[in-house]
Amino acid sequence: MQKTNFQHLFSIPVIVAALGYFVDIYDLLLFGIVRIPSLKSMGLDEASLSTVGASILNWQMTGLLIGGILWGVLGDKKGRLSVLFGSILTYSLANIACGFVKDPDTYKILRFIAGIGLAGELGAGITLVAEVLPKRLRALGTSLVAGVGLLGAVAAYFTVELFDWRTAYFIGGGMGIALLLMRVGVFESGVFSALKEQHHVKKGNFFSLFTNKDRLVRYLKCIGMGLPTWFVIGILATFSNEFGTALGIETPIQPGLSIMWCYVGLSIGDLSSGVISHALESRKKAVLYMMIFTLAASLVYLFAGINSATMFYGVNLLLGLGIGYWAMFVTIGAEQFGTNLRATAATTIPNMVRGTVVGMTTLYGVFKGGFSVVQAGALVGLICFIIGIYSTLTISETHGRDLDFLEE
Repeated sequence: MQKTNFQHLFSIPVIVAALGYFVDIYDLLLFGIVRIPSLKSMGLDEASLSTVGASILNWQMTGLLIGGILWGVLGDKKGRLSVLFGSILTYSLANIACGFVKDPDTYKILRFIAGIGLAGELGAGITLVAEVLPKRLRALGTSLVAGVGLLGAVAAYFTVELFDWRTAYFIGGGMGIALLLMRVGVFESGVFSALKEQHHVKKGNFFSLFTNKDRLVRYLKCIGMGLPTWFVIGILATFSNEFGTALGIETPIQPGLSIMWCYVGLSIGDLSSGVISHALESRKKAVLYMMIFTLAASLVYLFAGINSATMFYGVNLLLGLGIGYWAMFVTIGAEQFGTNLRATAATTIPNMVRGTVVGMTTLYGVFKGGFSVVQAGALVGLICFIIGIYSTLTISETHGRDLDFLEE
């Protein structure tokens, strides 16, 4: 019986969700990696590389926020599979088109469309896997999806090292189209199929997350748990060149390399978080322990006096390992809400967390006006970890919870 149960982890829905997230992460991070060479090829000068690049990235992030709501609502109204494949098709076509782009304005529009598509993948995949797998295997299944998926960041880095930036976009889009061919044999979750027949039940009402105090608190705590993950990615890794200089490291630090090592650790951490949760029979404990590990690694990063690039990248790997509770926090988000609102919550929560990066980077810039780079980073981190730890300690445990329930 035990052996048969574990075979569920290698079912078609789990494999498709994992590979879908792999392509999702590849495409999500690709612009950040090819930003400079792609914009230089369009004739932009050094001064414009930063401003235009930031503008295009903001368009992509705006697409993620809008897409998170759009796909979440569709996931509860039309089904998890419609989102899983609709999002893949959207960002795949957008990325193929990016390979032909000739000017920054078109680039912005295509990254906006890609952002909309990229927003739906993780939430729909986690929701589908959580509802398809036996409850005792949910933590392992969702962690497997994220662990495999996050390796897409490593694939993106090496693809750009080996190929022209346009080719890198074609490869990403091609992988997505190939993934669509695997949809044969993927089935909708039985939980949603049963709900679909209940026409009187309201499905995918995004605003209902804000009209009930209990639901709103659950939703905000789910977002709060994710803040330390994007503090690490959006501040410590993205601005690692600034921290490297501030720490006196002689070798110039490459943010792209910091992000890659962070995602290597993140992939390992995501696989580990499922095993930890499964062993402890607790989602909360797994998230809390990994969050505390991340806090310790952040303190080492900022205050341990790192003086070599090798050690610095090594700590980025440890930071990634710590924030490997990403899949577990999204799983908690899916398990917190009823079937008629589950995809909406699970899809919007990670994208809301990504959206908070705008606030983090703004605070970081403000704090640098009165503090050192290291102190400014530490202050932003302090806020994120206080909110994250409080949210984790006070949210309800969902391990072993039956997911066949509705939000009234």
